Amino acid sequence: MATRKHPANAFAGGHPSRESTKRFHLSPSQHHRHLMMGMEQELAFDANDINRWRRRLRTKVRQLLGDTPAERCDLNVKSLWRMNHPFGSIEKIVFTSEPRSDVLAYVCLPRDVEPPYTWFVCVQGHTTGFHNSIGVARDDNSKQIDVEGDREFGIGCMRRGLAALCIEQRSFGERREQTQERIGSHGCHDASMHALMLGRTLTGERVYDVDRGIDYLSTRDDVRMKHIGVMGNSGGGTVSLFAAAALSRLRYAMPSCYFCTFEDSIMSIYHCMDNYLPGLLKYAEMPDVMGLFAPKPTVLVAGKEDPIFPVRGVRKAYRRLKTIYRAAGAEDRCHLVIGPEGHRFYADLAWPKMLAEIERDR
Repeated sequence: MATRKHPANAFAGGHPSRESTKRFHLSPSQHHRHLMMGMEQELAFDANDINRWRRRLRTKVRQLLGDTPAERCDLNVKSLWRMNHPFGSIEKIVFTSEPRSDVLAYVCLPRDVEPPYTWFVCVQGHTTGFHNSIGVARDDNSKQIDVEGDREFGIGCMRRGLAALCIEQRSFGERREQTQERIGSHGCHDASMHALMLGRTLTGERVYDVDRGIDYLSTRDDVRMKHIGVMGNSGGGTVSLFAAAALSRLRYAMPSCYFCTFEDSIMSIYHCMDNYLPGLLKYAEMPDVMGLFAPKPTVLVAGKEDPIFPVRGVRKAYRRLKTIYRAAGAEDRCHLVIGPEGHRFYADLAWPKMLAEIERDR
């Protein structure tokens, strides 16, 4: 086939292969960053009336987390197995969060501690699943494994005389997508997009599972209901932070490797879809959201070399959060620990701070 020739004067202004477009603003992130830099959050912390600010922002955060069931279904709790552990006992259970959505969880009870216990709801992030919380293989819970980065949260709680409810988050581990074809190892992309089409968010659904986990704890007689905490790393840190902001029954929060500014983290560096809540940045930055937990005790965990939640943004956010805690009369109940490495939990730095806060409440 003959090649079509352009008219002789078609490129009078310059050859198309030599025309530079670098001087134009063509990248979507350039435009979004421009919008972000000129944006003032409508519900940023108001030092003049902290109670009114808290009510307004909490209402908005709950709204942006998306729809949840109007009525709560029966938990239908079932025990799958039990085993003894050097630090206590572990039971694997399943309960129903909402119709057609069941939650797997490990119930970890400490040895030689009299109930009722202080409990932590533990959530893993983008790992192979909640099996890491007790150091066993995902597909064969009888096999022990080594867990890096202090992510064996259930074991860590039992070792310190605390009880833990370690839940499997939607799209991770044994709750990973197993029906339709998925791309990537975690399946959070499709789940996030489906949730948005339904007026929900995947983060909101995960926070709801934490809330239902607290419903389960309320059925037990070994729980100090006014002394329940939430903790998790990375994607578990995300849910820990938003659960702390939205769920009034939580007393302690220990988000790891998530707390930062939105500007320096998920708005500047590639992150998974489940980190985003539509419209949130119009109303609040991350320290404002975490500030909804004030005056309750919180320990924030970060890594000095974390590439996706940069420590400079963490420090900036923490200064703003301390202002909120100061206004709430609880500046000494807000802590930041920074480990020397990257994106992981730092048990030896974080737990002493949290245990001291728990002791203050006894």
